[in-house]
Amino acid sequence: MNIRPNRLKEKLAAGQVATILSGTNEPDLIDQLGTLDVDGIWLEGEHGGVDYADLGNLTRACDLWGKTSVVRVMDNDYATIYRTLDRGAQGIVVPHVNTRAEADAVVAAGKFAPLGKRGMYTSRQGFGVGDYLKTANDQSLLIVLIEDIVAVRALDEILKVDHIDVFFVAPNDLATSMGHIGNMGHPDVQKTVDGALIKIVQSRRVAGTLVNSGNVERYTKMGVRVVMTSFFPWIQAGAKDLIDRAAAGARG
Repeated sequence: MNIRPNRLKEKLAAGQVATILSGTNEPDLIDQLGTLDVDGIWLEGEHGGVDYADLGNLTRACDLWGKTSVVRVMDNDYATIYRTLDRGAQGIVVPHVNTRAEADAVVAAGKFAPLGKRGMYTSRQGFGVGDYLKTANDQSLLIVLIEDIVAVRALDEILKVDHIDVFFVAPNDLATSMGHIGNMGHPDVQKTVDGALIKIVQSRRVAGTLVNSGNVERYTKMGVRVVMTSFFPWIQAGAKDLIDRAAAGARG
């Protein structure tokens, strides 16, 4: 058996935009979303309920539909990162990476030697793959979150770290760190987000960020190549439209 390809990495290698959908931590819902032509499914282990016991079924559901399983872990911890990969995740998202040393730590935990120091144990992704320990580094996806103003100030150094696949600018936490709690749209926040994304793109690294239908085109025109969104606003908008139409029909 060959190692499963990482769809997100394939899209990025081809210079295309990769899409990640968030909002579910349930295998059955991943099955229902499987027909959508998104590249990855975001599984929430920092703010959500995803734990190690859940990862087998969650990542299997992603594998079934050819989606990259992308798990946001709770912290930049060596064992947390490599155990999440061992349990079958194809991608790791690490929050609050604020220094070059912290970015180096992500690589150390997420890559096998000689690139890193990941524990020499196979993953659920490696069962039946005879050369897994030699090929896993090519398929594991590492994303660091740039979500504090201190990280933006240290971005030049953070971008020097090799083997990070995506530098993802997270606007909500960034706004909070700038003193604008809950106000991602503040002009200073937007200017900072845009400046960070432009710097990442100009450094010939891969930029990612949170998007919606209203701004995704602007960001991809800037050179952003990984976009993440939640499907819940689509449900809200669809439900509101149906309810409004039902009410209009009842009024005659």
